[in-house]
Amino acid sequence: MARNTFTFDGGEELTTMGAGWFVSYCWYKNVDSMHSNWKRVSTYKGRISVFNRTRKYFKYWLVQIGNMNEKNLNKGAIGLRGNEIKLMAKKLLDIL
Repeated sequence: MARNTFTFDGGEELTTMGAGWFVSYCWYKNVDSMHSNWKRVSTYKGRISVFNRTRKYFKYWLVQIGNMNEKNLNKGAIGLRGNEIKLMAKKLLDIL
């Protein structure tokens, strides 16, 4: 089964991590070191590797995530709702 990949710059990498996971891990790294939702997926170590090599896209991705459909963002396994992910992305944009 083919996966649906984000069609913007760096979309393949963001798809690999997951938009919600990316925001959750970015939140952990930049806002709250006690936040651990990103650890709820067993593949988080590989996702961290992608995260570390894609820093040039972070602000751009946060803008893109802010424009995403909340229902689509609800599909992740990290325990955050789409509206929470979008709010976190907006706050991260303000501090990065």
